[in-house]
Amino acid sequence: MKTKYLSPFVLLIVISLSACKSSTAPGPKGATGATGATGVTGATGAAGAVGPGGPQGVAGATGATGATGATGANGTNGTNGAAGATGAAGAKGATGATGATGANGSNGATGATGATGANGTSAVIANYVFTNQTVVLAGNTHLLVPAITQAIVDQGIVLVYFRNTGTTTSWISLPYSETGNTLTLQSYGVGYVDLKANFTSAGLDIRVVIIPGTSLTTLMLHNPGLNLNNYDQVAKAAGIN
Repeated sequence: MKTKYLSPFVLLIVISLSACKSSTAPGPKGATGATGATGVTGATGAAGAVGPGGPQGVAGATGATGATGATGANGTNGTNGAAGATGAAGAKGATGATGATGANGSNGATGATGATGANGTSAVIANYVFTNQTVVLAGNTHLLVPAITQAIVDQGIVLVYFRNTGTTTSWISLPYSETGNTLTLQSYGVGYVDLKANFTSAGLDIRVVIIPGTSLTTLMLHNPGLNLNNYDQVAKAAGIN
């Protein structure tokens, strides 16, 4: 009888089966095998549809203002262009507002007294001005007035006014009294007037106006309410320049 030999592969299976039958418990975990090589990257898939936009976020705070940059250098001036032709004259503008009145100039020196003119139609037969006179405390100030005739003494009137020499203020009539100082027409007669003062003062202009009686009546008739103490009124009524 021939002896049959089993192949090693069959023998191994038999041994393994035998071993399995003898124990069901798993054996210890073997060591982790080496990582296999990375496979080839697959093709990129098609892009998906765009999703809806999200809500807009809250605006961030404004950042601080940056520092001002340095000023650049001035460029060179260009050449002046040629002068253009003169344009047509514009329309006349509206008249401007009236300017403020200028200050009064200084008063000129008082001129010399002119000669007495011939009698005209004026109601005044004489109008004398004595400039830069002095009145004194002791005695009278005597002025020669040739136009005072006996007819004037008997029927007319003699008016006397004064003011400071070199001024243009209104003439002040006599008698005058202020702060205890008095100046009066003491008397008058043929060819003169006498003034009396209780003080001494230089630099006075004295004006003597002589009106005959008939002319005085005419003046008062044509100028009711005429104030003989107001030289401006008398001069206007009598035609004194």
